[in-house]
Amino acid sequence: MSELPVVAAVDGSEDSLRALDWAIEAARLRETVLRIVHVRQYAAWTQPEVLAAGPEQVGDPVLDRLRTDLEGRGGKLPVLEFVTVEGAPDAVLPEMGGDAQLLVLGSRGRGGFASLLLGSNGMAAARDASCPVVVVPRPGRAVPEDVTTEVPDGPRVVVGLPVDLKDDSTLAFAFTEAERRGAAAHIVVAYPWPTLAWTAVGDYTPTVEDQEAAEAECLTLAKDHLDPHRAAHPGVEALVSVAAGDAAGHLVAASNGAELVVVGRHRRRLLQPARILGSVTQAVLLHAAAPVAVVPLTAQDEAESEADTAA
Repeated sequence: MSELPVVAAVDGSEDSLRALDWAIEAARLRETVLRIVHVRQYAAWTQPEVLAAGPEQVGDPVLDRLRTDLEGRGGKLPVLEFVTVEGAPDAVLPEMGGDAQLLVLGSRGRGGFASLLLGSNGMAAARDASCPVVVVPRPGRAVPEDVTTEVPDGPRVVVGLPVDLKDDSTLAFAFTEAERRGAAAHIVVAYPWPTLAWTAVGDYTPTVEDQEAAEAECLTLAKDHLDPHRAAHPGVEALVSVAAGDAAGHLVAASNGAELVVVGRHRRRLLQPARILGSVTQAVLLHAAAPVAVVPLTAQDEAESEADTAA
């Protein structure tokens, strides 16, 4: 059994209960403890405090109700822990990632989780937690029908691959998750289009030759990124989709029917030294039909990113 737990943040809302169901399966697949956490807002003049931990905790109606519901479930459950924390969710949740291998949230909620994807709490967790953060959406999200990304049959873990950046942590997470779930790794590679050429009359027009060359270059670069992960996970089928245009749109389209969509956290840059969520990551969080995992950089990638920023 892994030492670090999967952490599920709950507040009693339907969205957090949906996320809890996803977290139960994630903990079972990882053969690890599921820590169910309820963050209660505290007054501005008080300090955050962990009230209790473990299955004997009482006095929190949200967790008491969940404990009763889970005890009545059939099937195999992971080992469960119940923790109540008082504090500001946008500060407490990222801190929870320091003692977790995965942090799971619902896409909406009430109280401290209101407007989770559009407010500060979920974004803060996805931006600042030191572990991957999974946000589980509400069912029935529609994906755009005008995006031409091919969606393969069968179970898939979708991952976005920016071929101009090294992001082994995101690919490693996606391939490992695909292996756990008996799914294929569906790698989506997008490139800017149209490429423009100067004409005799002074206009810019896209060229078919340039598009074919761009696609070929993307496939070559993608292969270099993917080869180590294919070798590490020989049982995982790697399906590569190369498409022109907006990466977020293609990832959202590919999310339809997927087990999970995996995106990397935006790396630090010279003019943006603080941690941020990039526009693609934010768009996927807001619109994907499947749960979305935001993966932080490894310590090595983080050091390389900071070195690039300082250079």
